[in-house]
Amino acid sequence: MSSTSSLATASTALPDWPRATDLPPAGRYRQCPADFIVTEQLGFEPEDHGEHLWFWVEKRELNTMQVVDRLARLFDVPRRNVGFSGLKDKTAITRQWISLPMPEGGIPEASVLAPLEAQGIRVLSMRRHPRKLKRGTHRFNHFSLVIGFDEPNRDDIMHRWTRIVSEGVPNYFGSQRFGFQGRNIEHALQLFARGWRKRDDKQGIFLSAARSLLFNQLLARRVALGNWNRALPGDVFNLDGTASQFYEDKVDATLHARLARLDIHPTGPMWGKGPLGSQHGVAELEQSVADELPRVAEGLIAAGLTSARRALRLRLREPRFVATEEGAKLEFSLVKGAFATSVLRELIEAPGL
Repeated sequence: MSSTSSLATASTALPDWPRATDLPPAGRYRQCPADFIVTEQLGFEPEDHGEHLWFWVEKRELNTMQVVDRLARLFDVPRRNVGFSGLKDKTAITRQWISLPMPEGGIPEASVLAPLEAQGIRVLSMRRHPRKLKRGTHRFNHFSLVIGFDEPNRDDIMHRWTRIVSEGVPNYFGSQRFGFQGRNIEHALQLFARGWRKRDDKQGIFLSAARSLLFNQLLARRVALGNWNRALPGDVFNLDGTASQFYEDKVDATLHARLARLDIHPTGPMWGKGPLGSQHGVAELEQSVADELPRVAEGLIAAGLTSARRALRLRLREPRFVATEEGAKLEFSLVKGAFATSVLRELIEAPGL
């Protein structure tokens, strides 16, 4: 997929969406699971009482749904009753809470949990809570990443890191959202052609991929125009680190100052039925991008999704760069739904970025 026309017909490769700066030097990442560690941050603690047992788990070489399946089978609980907040990568070490309804009894013995360890799942702790853990409950994900690069490129990469920390990065959905060679888009278009049904896409993976594609295309357009991180008349803004959004018709010095300190960010559409929220030239630009992918835009509306908005820019929280002999170790937190690969692609060029 090298153009919007090929995207619309679902060919077999995703676009190389434009970066905020020039192409970075070659590098390496995710050489092994320990090079990519993700820790979910809820923003609150379980209450230590109630009918749901929350498991703080660490998984390797498994995706979240595989862990859900294994816990459901081990404790003979219907899969639909197992709660989790976010879907985590397979090729990584990830830590997150998963809840099961257990109204009676105490904490399971270590011997009961032993079979999980052999399957790549460690239960680090267990706590009770009155309610099931719901999707999207967590606020942030913390990343601990190892990257490799050639020593002559160190100064360039350090300069890029400094810029990323001070200015943020384009908030693209990562390639993993679209499946191998973008095949989730192909599946979505096939479902749209015959009428999307929940039973054909129970986790909403294909719908999500199609919606993410439209967002990335709009963000790419604004990156190419050089205004992805600037205020335009008609923009809707997101308050950093929150779900709060607001429309501001007047673009003044105060607004520019808030943008400069990463307090607020312009937003783009997550396509669906209902008004965009943006106005003037921004709304016209967003509609023009959707018009280039009519099968995707119309399919999302027909599937019943309601229009929403997502920040165009991503801010790194608690950033840390530690030099290593072969590259660097990076630490930072991102808001839920953001992709660490969107940060990495501004630092290094590597397959998958």
